[in-house]
Amino acid sequence: MSEQSDMTKNGPVYDVAKFAELEPVLLTAQKIGALSGAPIDQIISHALWFAKAIPSSAKRVIDLGSGAGVPGLIVAFDRPELELVLVDRRSGRTDSLTRSVLALNLGSRVSVKCSEIGDLVRDSKFFKQFDAAISRGLGPPLETLRLSRDLVKPGGVVIISEPPPTTQSRWNPSEVLNLGLEGPIRHGAVAMFHVKQSN
Repeated sequence: MSEQSDMTKNGPVYDVAKFAELEPVLLTAQKIGALSGAPIDQIISHALWFAKAIPSSAKRVIDLGSGAGVPGLIVAFDRPELELVLVDRRSGRTDSLTRSVLALNLGSRVSVKCSEIGDLVRDSKFFKQFDAAISRGLGPPLETLRLSRDLVKPGGVVIISEPPPTTQSRWNPSEVLNLGLEGPIRHGAVAMFHVKQSN
């Protein structure tokens, strides 16, 4: 299959039936203002860039600033072998997200945590415990990168949503290196950074 035939202008082409259960959950999130008003197919397609970028060797993934569960819930549907932790600092969002996880029968491998990211990196249950950290729009890019790095094992990856490729790179190579990271490697709408192995 050619690159063109399995892509739309928004992201990877996907099997709509695979995500049918998820669509009403995302529509409800839009109604209560927890998710942008973009068409659901665009939201799913964009989130699939995260799913495609997560290495096949990954087992545990953390979604930072998950909000209504994007991209975390979509990654969970697309990559059923992964265990995910969806994190948001707003209890209203995490309460709703917990209900969504249960309604979608994902409770055996998807959990929800209400926390500030800074608090997680000080918790031994989260510090350097994940194979990948993903986030859409958490805050200042470099700070997002630093906090994400602290949750990922050496050899793991940090994957962050990126502006359109036509814009100038927002990453300073020396700052990225100073964080002990290599990258970014662009995968469609996301940038991937490798967490260097410890010497």
